[in-house]
Amino acid sequence: MKKVDCIIIGGGIAGLQAAIQLGRYNHNIAVIDAQKGRSLIAKDYQNILGWPEGVSGKRLRSLGRQHAEKFGVEFFDGTVTSLEKKEDLFIMCTDDDIHYEAKTIFLGTGVTDNIPAIRNLYPTLGISTYICPDCDGYEIKHKQTVVIVGGNTGANMALTLLYWSKAIIYVNHSKTKINETFRKKLEENQIPVFEEEVEEVKVDESQNLQAIQLVNGKRIEAEKAFVAFKGNKINNALAKQLGVDVNETNHIHVNPRTKETNIPGVWAGGDLAAHSEQVTISMGDGTQAAIWIHKRLMGELPPD
Repeated sequence: MKKVDCIIIGGGIAGLQAAIQLGRYNHNIAVIDAQKGRSLIAKDYQNILGWPEGVSGKRLRSLGRQHAEKFGVEFFDGTVTSLEKKEDLFIMCTDDDIHYEAKTIFLGTGVTDNIPAIRNLYPTLGISTYICPDCDGYEIKHKQTVVIVGGNTGANMALTLLYWSKAIIYVNHSKTKINETFRKKLEENQIPVFEEEVEEVKVDESQNLQAIQLVNGKRIEAEKAFVAFKGNKINNALAKQLGVDVNETNHIHVNPRTKETNIPGVWAGGDLAAHSEQVTISMGDGTQAAIWIHKRLMGELPPD
């Protein structure tokens, strides 16, 4: 059994930032990563301080891992299948039957996006197809953009994106009912609505979106696209095994000052804990949690 001061479950942005900070405290830290984080599919973050030309999630994670390893942090690929607390220690096992014992835990297991299996869609993610208007609304400025979603969620997305472009087309891919209030708003804002599934995304040699083709054969020209479907999975199963509190949206409830959960010795951050789903906020969560993990390892009691 491997014994460490803190195990970070999830090697995404929050987990990596926590690992860097804790490594700099000279603690014995292990990161267990399933290599399935949403940042791996983000091809180009354009809203991060220090990266004016943008940076891919893959590169950011690679650099983060190198940074943490410089301070002695160890990384292990795998999925944690069980996690329990025994007295003041945490015991966990991975899918390859490796056991770990830790004094503290940081959960950075994040969110898995519900992205439809549309041909050629994945290669365009973060390049010309986006998920978060707050992150990437700027990228569609004055460009013809197709919103591939469903029901009222898609209608709301299409209306939100009018801030950036008036050339918005809404494809109700899931054919979910759109209520009359949203239909009226779409009509008032001259947003065309297509009640049909998308069969394929047409791309150029650089994986930039050129058009989408519906299953009925209709081709819709567009430079950009947004997708946002209900059913994103918040990866909170391990937290629930420990009895960690979750809120009404199934995100982990944490102390806003320390990022510690209701279970002493367990911290959480990033998309697992915050619904804002921003890389920079995940970084802050990781650093803030690491500071308080260090205090606990040094024997300080949690704040009131």
